[in-house]
Amino acid sequence: MAPKLPPHHPVQQSSTVSGAGQAAAHAAPRGLMRWLLTTNHKEIGSLYLIFSLSMFFIGGIFALVVRAELFQPGLQLVNPEFFNQMTTMHGLIMVFAAVMPAFTGLANWMIPLQIGAPDMALPRLNNFSFWLLPVAFTLLLSTLLMPGGGPNFGWTFYAPLSTTYAPPSTTFFILSLHIAGISSILGAINIIATILNMRAPGMRLMDMPLFCWTWLITAFLLIAVMPVLAGVITMMLMDINFGTHFFNAAGGGDPVLFQHLFWFFGHPEVYIMILPAFGIVSAIIPTFARKPLFGYASMVYATAAIAILSFLVWAHHMFVVGLPLAAELFFMYTTMIIAVPTGVKVFNWITTLFRGSITFEPPMLFALAFVVLFTIGGFSGLMLAIAPADFQYHDTYFVVAHFHYVLVPGAVFAIMAGVYYWLPKWTGHYPNVKLAQWHFWLSVIGVNLTFFPMHFAGLAGMPRRIPDYALQFADFNLVSSLGAFMFGASQLVFVAVVILCVRGGERAPAKAWEGATDLEWTVPSPAPLHTFETPPTFRPQAH
Repeated sequence: MAPKLPPHHPVQQSSTVSGAGQAAAHAAPRGLMRWLLTTNHKEIGSLYLIFSLSMFFIGGIFALVVRAELFQPGLQLVNPEFFNQMTTMHGLIMVFAAVMPAFTGLANWMIPLQIGAPDMALPRLNNFSFWLLPVAFTLLLSTLLMPGGGPNFGWTFYAPLSTTYAPPSTTFFILSLHIAGISSILGAINIIATILNMRAPGMRLMDMPLFCWTWLITAFLLIAVMPVLAGVITMMLMDINFGTHFFNAAGGGDPVLFQHLFWFFGHPEVYIMILPAFGIVSAIIPTFARKPLFGYASMVYATAAIAILSFLVWAHHMFVVGLPLAAELFFMYTTMIIAVPTGVKVFNWITTLFRGSITFEPPMLFALAFVVLFTIGGFSGLMLAIAPADFQYHDTYFVVAHFHYVLVPGAVFAIMAGVYYWLPKWTGHYPNVKLAQWHFWLSVIGVNLTFFPMHFAGLAGMPRRIPDYALQFADFNLVSSLGAFMFGASQLVFVAVVILCVRGGERAPAKAWEGATDLEWTVPSPAPLHTFETPPTFRPQAH
């Protein structure tokens, strides 16, 4: 335990490596082996982010195949079987291989810097948990080349579609999810151990940046629900290969049991993909409003309330399966209640902005778009929470519009905001403002063109997961497809911004943004490989 030093804040940390550390650095492997064997949280964070970006493009290409097919009525480009595979793989890749690893990469990079820790608590486990991911998703993508093709039953892989009627490659899909789940659990254990044990002297839990808080709660969610996913896919494995009948009604099983188990994992999973986004936005808005975050403690409690309530709402995905009336009422009310702590967060962000000295740098643009567009997704979620109304909306494009407004301008925009916010700390250079603004406006226009018309198509009765549709939906789908290609192309601008920032640009000081106050802005830019070898001590700021 490091001795407590006199409190002072902020603290400028020396980033020089000790003699022993320098010797170890000289002996470290180089080239490819350096990246294979690294245990440094910054390098592992970079690996997660690069992997996530590559998967984001692969998942995006699958989505563009879907949108190209839906550009006009009639079967245009692909057969219905391949269309189903693209729909399924798009969802699986985006959820498990793009959004979740991106947040884990940001956590690896930033949590030790934000709490004054020299590294993650379990560095070798950190390395192992990353390298499980390329194995898992190479295996998943390889199913497309197997006899019968890849998963074709939707990203929710409902039984009996996934057990009785699925292609033989389903067993490999189950293995890949098991491996990815192990990676998530190990990463969550590491984050919990780091935050609880390695904070700088003088930093209490209620002094941590919101990003650390949201990730701490997310890590507990992961540990709670990933075993449920492991259990349900193991039951699928048994039904497919060993003659059990967990989900086969003819053998005494129950297909609805699958939905209960899947959504008991699946709804907390939605919050696993959005809580870290709340943390990122809660760092960016105060920085560029130049005001402290309004209601810090209420934000922490709201995050915890969302996490707890997320275990009580799973059957709102199942209003049409024939639940008893009492169950429908229970899940309807709990779903509406979960909107309250989410509303607290939106209120606090808006109040932080009120009378602030606001500037509109690229991170702030994406954070503001997050608040506005995520709120739209939240309102349509309240509509879906009303059981008798959900009977009409269920399995239409209204649901697709809802969850894409939550996850694209929600999770994905927050990730982009975080990347723009922390790029100066990672690279020592500011991102190109003009290109970043192009990326922002093309993305915002593209997202709204893609997903807003889906509300109307869904309300008019267009079912989801179909390769062909009636003529009256043609105009909505034409606009959505054009918007999707615009959004997809605009991400090439994002890649250009990141590459240019890594290669050069305007130099960033240690405190790259004027209003930033967290501990990561006290280390030099770019952050040296080893930081906080001597733990800093800091005096808490008033929240």
